[in-house]
Amino acid sequence: MLKTNQTKNEKEINLSKIPISHDWSFSDKTIKHTAYITHGYYTYPAKFIPQLAAKIITTHSKKNDIVIDPFMGSGTTIIEAIVNNRIGIGTDINEIAVLLAKVKSTPIDYNILANEYTNLMFILEHELNGNFQGEFQNAQKHIKLPDRIDYWFKPHIKNRLLIILNNILKIKNLDVRDFFLITFAQILKSCSIWMQKSVKPTRDLSKKEIDPLYKFDWQAKKMIKKHGDFNDILSQSIKNCIDDYRIVKNNDARNLPCENSMVTLIVTSPPYVISYEYADLHQLPSLWFGFLEELSGFRKKFIGSSFRERNRIKLKSKIAEQIISELGNNKKGREVENYFADMIESFKEMKRVLKKNGKVAIVIGNTKLKGVDILNAEVFKEQFENIGFKTYDIIHREIPSKMLPSIRDPQSGRFTKIINEKKLLVYPTEYILIMEKI
Repeated sequence: MLKTNQTKNEKEINLSKIPISHDWSFSDKTIKHTAYITHGYYTYPAKFIPQLAAKIITTHSKKNDIVIDPFMGSGTTIIEAIVNNRIGIGTDINEIAVLLAKVKSTPIDYNILANEYTNLMFILEHELNGNFQGEFQNAQKHIKLPDRIDYWFKPHIKNRLLIILNNILKIKNLDVRDFFLITFAQILKSCSIWMQKSVKPTRDLSKKEIDPLYKFDWQAKKMIKKHGDFNDILSQSIKNCIDDYRIVKNNDARNLPCENSMVTLIVTSPPYVISYEYADLHQLPSLWFGFLEELSGFRKKFIGSSFRERNRIKLKSKIAEQIISELGNNKKGREVENYFADMIESFKEMKRVLKKNGKVAIVIGNTKLKGVDILNAEVFKEQFENIGFKTYDIIHREIPSKMLPSIRDPQSGRFTKIINEKKLLVYPTEYILIMEKI
């Protein structure tokens, strides 16, 4: 039950007055804890920690229940579902997310990975330190890179990376090939001139160079060990038929790969307002893997994007309508309207796949845009209640370890890394809304 003082009208609840539940902040967890097994393979923005997902899953579902994450991201929910002997289904519109979630949740025999690593490193050391020019020309015949890569990589670094990628793509075992593709994806920022500590796409022309082969070797060793840990804790029955227990798809959240009324629990943290900014953070691997031809086209796929037109629909929330009215008839107002419209459609799809009394645990925070309070949690609660859900619980938590740009410029609404008296914290706390299908 709901841990707030209810009024006759549930929509009037001020969620910010809910006391913070320190049991859900996990402030005692270090990177060692939050990056256990495969969770630390790739630096992914705005992911919640595995301990949060695990606590929700074990509290609100049972062994062999279906758990879905419609906004799967890096696959945290999926991994914690199968580790806890549930069936994990996830979707994401971002191809990098799908590849990452697949790799992180696929058991691969340690000896197979280790042997492939040894063979791959032997070849790479020979090609990068021997007949480099010949191997580079051969790689160019097989991989066509977009011009945008030259904006982020110095020529000699790009050429070495190209040879590494070409050899990864030759690996016949597809699970192993994908594993090393994620290894490659994780080293790209370090090898580029993208400012290392910036989540914004900012170039640092004086950035210290890192040899791609050295970085790839280091990352591969780290990931192989972590994958061994993952194999050790995953039950043998799930390892033997992983595709029956783990499904990850490159789908829109409004098209879940599941039949009606089959799901016990949905655990997700949807993208925030102006979510297409996340597209910027996936530029580098998307460019190298051929997922990104132009950034504006890539941004169109994301929830609430202003880069695509959509039909106006009823938002099922008076709070949302008030927020949009305060923002005005401008680009920001349309972005927020698109966002809430996309979300209500996603919630209706969640309702379709959930069993009666099935639950949605949705992790979301509030923020400001152009001085207007964007009450995502209040809007979502209202939207859910207006399509056939009741509020089961609301948890208010601090977010000490969520990797997310934490500052917005109050005028533009864009993320920024500079703090001064005019900049505002975006998500110091967030809510876990637990909604139950009536």
